[in-house]
Amino acid sequence: MKTKHRRVLEAVFSTPTRGGIVFSDIEALIVSLGGEVREGEGSRVVFELRGSREYLHRPHPGKEAKKYQVEELREWFTKLKVKP
Repeated sequence: MKTKHRRVLEAVFSTPTRGGIVFSDIEALIVSLGGEVREGEGSRVVFELRGSREYLHRPHPGKEAKKYQVEELREWFTKLKVKP
């Protein structure tokens, strides 16, 4: 895992929850963990990792993930035992 991906993973697990994590960086993190990112209907994005899926909406008009999305990712990573 590259340093940039590790920083994004640490940001997802940081408390208090950080807003402002660039969504494309989250996508790159999922791919670096061996996952897959697919486009869904409209702004929906499907993250698939270790046989599990997480559905989020691509933020617009901005590019940063919302705090609730970061919290959902943290819970999903915790279930999958992905740690920083």
